[in-house]
Amino acid sequence: MSTVKDAAKEIIDRLPEEATWNDLMYELYVKQKIEAGLQAAAEGRMVSHEEVKRQFIKQ
Repeated sequence: MSTVKDAAKEIIDRLPEEATWNDLMYELYVKQKIEAGLQAAAEGRMVSHEEVKRQFIKQ
């Protein structure tokens, strides 16, 4: 398992030379959100697509 520091280095290495601070911050934000989602799924903290549809239809 890679560390946060390793993951950040990989993101930086993939960015083009002309990348801005905003580009870097966006990539880090997306990576963090994906990791949080994967963790939530692994812990069973998720709702199926069908359940979400049922909840919206009830309203």
